[in-house]
Amino acid sequence: MKNIDSNTHVRGESIYVDDIPPRLGTLYACVFDSKVAHGHIVALDVSKAEAHPDVVHVVTFKDVPGVNEIGGIIKDEPLLAEKEVHFQGMPIAMVLATSEYSAHAAVKLIEVSITEHHPIVDPREAHAKGELIIPSRTFQLGDSKSAWDDCAYIAAGTADSAGQEHLYLETQGAYAYPTENGSIRISSSTQGPTQVQRTAARVLGLPMHKIEVDVTRLGGGFGGKEDQASAWATFVALGVYLTGKPVKYILDRMEDMRMTGKRNPYRSDFKIGLSKDYKIVAYEAEYFQNAGAAADLSPAIMERTLFHATNSYFVPNVTVHAHSCRTNIPPNTAFRGFGGPQAMFVIEAAITKVAEKIGVPASTIQKANLIQENDEFPYGQLVGGNEAIDSWKRAEEKYDIQALEQEVAAFNETNQHFKKGLSFMPVCFGISFTKTDMNQARSLVHIYSDGSIGISTGAVEMGQGVNTKMVQVAAHYLAVDPSRIKIETTNTTRVANTSPSAASATADLNGRATGIACKALAGRLTAAARKKLGLGDEAVITLQEEFVHVDGKKTDLGWEEVVMFAFLDRVALTENGHYATPVIHFDKANEKGHPFAYHVFGTAITCVTVDCVRGRYEFDYVKIAHDFGSSMNRIVDLGQTEGGLVQGIGWMTMEELMYSKEGRLMTNALSTYKIPDIYSVPKVIEVDFLESEKDNLAILKSKAVGEPPLMYGIGAYFAIHNAVKVFNPEAELGFSAPFTPEKVLMGLYGG
Repeated sequence: MKNIDSNTHVRGESIYVDDIPPRLGTLYACVFDSKVAHGHIVALDVSKAEAHPDVVHVVTFKDVPGVNEIGGIIKDEPLLAEKEVHFQGMPIAMVLATSEYSAHAAVKLIEVSITEHHPIVDPREAHAKGELIIPSRTFQLGDSKSAWDDCAYIAAGTADSAGQEHLYLETQGAYAYPTENGSIRISSSTQGPTQVQRTAARVLGLPMHKIEVDVTRLGGGFGGKEDQASAWATFVALGVYLTGKPVKYILDRMEDMRMTGKRNPYRSDFKIGLSKDYKIVAYEAEYFQNAGAAADLSPAIMERTLFHATNSYFVPNVTVHAHSCRTNIPPNTAFRGFGGPQAMFVIEAAITKVAEKIGVPASTIQKANLIQENDEFPYGQLVGGNEAIDSWKRAEEKYDIQALEQEVAAFNETNQHFKKGLSFMPVCFGISFTKTDMNQARSLVHIYSDGSIGISTGAVEMGQGVNTKMVQVAAHYLAVDPSRIKIETTNTTRVANTSPSAASATADLNGRATGIACKALAGRLTAAARKKLGLGDEAVITLQEEFVHVDGKKTDLGWEEVVMFAFLDRVALTENGHYATPVIHFDKANEKGHPFAYHVFGTAITCVTVDCVRGRYEFDYVKIAHDFGSSMNRIVDLGQTEGGLVQGIGWMTMEELMYSKEGRLMTNALSTYKIPDIYSVPKVIEVDFLESEKDNLAILKSKAVGEPPLMYGIGAYFAIHNAVKVFNPEAELGFSAPFTPEKVLMGLYGG
């Protein structure tokens, strides 16, 4: 089945927030933000802005009717600065004007005096000064301290990974207008409609039922709109509350890049020990997470880092510590992978370091330590439905690894100024929100009397094809043609208390809820058919291809006729399905439990050619064997795999996010921050569908595919690393991502 949104996308007819026709009297918002990373506000003068002829109101924290607080996990982030500023880009005031141009012009008239304090941008410095968002956490398995004596080979080092700009095509934005009885309706570009509703209600001092949030779709999210969309939606809601007029705010690209958080940068230490047969005996790591100026989602991101510390490997003795460090940059937030990629990069760096010390390929150690069925993760869950070894073997056999290695060796032997590097990247990624209560969803399904179907869920379509999968689920359980089904906008008045569309769990949670609702409706319709046909309880009634079947044989009773009969017989044709993921639990007191419904596995082989004169590189191919479970939509899943891979490659190679020591974002535009384009993606991407009939908790056994493929991009870093080492075996490369051409050049000719 093709993506149901493709037609309107390519015709330019899909509706986003900025496409909503503005109502008469709409005001336009613009935020005045701090140019200082850390300081005390001495004076704020908005009088010149207020005097602008097109300005209706200038909003400060004093105008907030409720609580001036937008923090989700921890209440540590004001909507508008009061006495202190904690990052460059922190909102101080908001202008409401009759035009977008005037709002931006008036912001430039605001004057603020700030006494500057020393800003912290390095998480290690923050940790040393005790600037932590939450208490540090530790996961342990076995006894790593006493295991080092049993190791034949030991290596230690550091591994740093930078942040990453989400760079969704549609910037942050929202449009709100007043409705009856003091209520407000918000159209928001958000992955979390309920989070927007909850935050706006808190700031305005209103009950949640007074705030309606509606989302048609997003022009990309990647985690950046899971929590951080709430601020911009709350700004426009506050504007509506104060003026009684509609308010719109769509950030321009540089505003978005300057004021929003990114993927969390990490600085990490590692130590790894191996036996003589290359089995990992012990592993220790310490992660210094750069959370930014407020918690946002960093505590949960840090937790997932700990969950994925050992990637696809079984290690009997593990100790990993993580610190969420408060710095003076915008609060960092969710990004595809949610802390998992940062942890995987560290253990892959550790394996590479010890492999070079021993003098064997890293792949030898990787393969020897792949996790097996019923092995234990450091957090206590046992491996089930394991595909780690199968995906590795499949990649080796499908793509003829011996021929690939021989090709690389022959090329390197005969080329002086160009060298190829080959790497393996196994992936094991847990699927579920790690906060257990977030693993629930609801679906409201209406069957109309003409046989058409409307479905509302908590899922937000943001390019990942979840609407298409919801149609497939309903069509499967109701046995109808997909053309009968319409997916409604995501709206908090139809489906309340939703979890955000995140954690790769959206299709599973909302699809399962939709399946429950549809099965209940199908049961009522088959009962109606039994009554209409005058059949006894012994007859087996089923719906198949829009007709009623009795004992496996098709009847003349079609879908529309049985629906109308049920309606006239006063049978309920609406159902609300609720799904809560079973089995999962986690006890933070002892850091043990079963937090994931299942894991996704896979293996990627990456080959790169490095220009050893210029430091540039091209990716020849990435060949993947991926665990899709039993894919329900190969077109959608292939697109997610390719997109995730390329986004991961960008993070590892060219997307260099940089802040000055004063906390100023230096990569603040597309001229200074580069993402992969058509010339920098791999020349060949091959994806092998490792189909499996093993039972799992995925919807229709079709495993989640949003986040796991991003981790394959880590293989790009180590392919480059290997190519540089071929050219200069004495190079002391270290592990610092992204591996930009400048770093490559220094590595090629460094000692």
